[in-house]
Amino acid sequence: MTAITDLDIFARVARTGNMSAAGREMGLSPAVVSKRVSLLEEELGARLFQRTTRQLTLTETGEGYYKRVVDILNLVEEAEDFVSRRNTKARGLLKVTAPTSFSRQHIAPYLADFLGKYPEIELDFHLTDDFVDIISRGFDVAIRIGELQDSSLVQKKLAADRRVICASPKYLERYGTPTSLAELDMHNCLSAGAQDFWRLHGPNGPEQIRVKGNIRSNSAEFVRTALMSGLGLALRSIWDIGPELQRGELKVVLPQYRGADTVAIYAVYPCRDFMPTKVNALIEFLSDLYGSEPYWDKAYEATKLSAAAKSANKTEAAAKLTKTSSTAVRATSLTK
Repeated sequence: MTAITDLDIFARVARTGNMSAAGREMGLSPAVVSKRVSLLEEELGARLFQRTTRQLTLTETGEGYYKRVVDILNLVEEAEDFVSRRNTKARGLLKVTAPTSFSRQHIAPYLADFLGKYPEIELDFHLTDDFVDIISRGFDVAIRIGELQDSSLVQKKLAADRRVICASPKYLERYGTPTSLAELDMHNCLSAGAQDFWRLHGPNGPEQIRVKGNIRSNSAEFVRTALMSGLGLALRSIWDIGPELQRGELKVVLPQYRGADTVAIYAVYPCRDFMPTKVNALIEFLSDLYGSEPYWDKAYEATKLSAAAKSANKTEAAAKLTKTSSTAVRATSLTK
């Protein structure tokens, strides 16, 4: 039977694509790693890697073997945690994949508090706007934003993702402000990822419209910059553009419509009989941080209320001025 250590060596080589890197992680020389991998291939009677002088890649057999080995190693780690009662304390390396912009704005600023609470956790964040296979890539948890499909992974909603249609004042001054969904067809709509359709919720319930534009990117930050530069309209999250809305650098258009409520911010992790405490620690921390009404939505609503109050005060002041002027005119007429 293959030793667990050999499976671990194989998985690390497969993940890093490099004998030396795998050896450094385990405190072994590249020669020892290479020898153990070769012995494993001999034992299995199959080639797991294609080797060249410059590259080391998994064969088709190796890819299938790797996916199963990762599951085995996860189960072994959980079993060891259970036996040694390590699962009662949050510690160890926590590997997370998460969206770039969201992590920069709403995770990174609070990591000091998290690590202060859980000093024995070591964080390894992989930032990307793409959904990666967390099992084959060895991640403990993923933070994802979207409408998630049913899968073998466990999903926990962390917060709502409120989205609005918006544009810069520069764009609206040049091309006008749309007053209906139909008018969006005459505007340049910026797309993040495969956003050919905008799924919205409005006065008549759920609606879906096809949008078109001359800019598309898998990077949410790239589209955000294009939006701020006045290049088009976009459907964006309040967590992403809340401060710009508050400062008037972006304007909401068609405020009676918002992004579909089925889109939210989730924590996703492998379906296991029990979850490592380090994973639960991060999920609960973020869930408590954002709450039922995320702080970014509260700030946006406060700005709207403040703007409404200022508008009401101006209207009231104008009415008083008109009333005063009318009284003065009548007084003058009576004097004459």
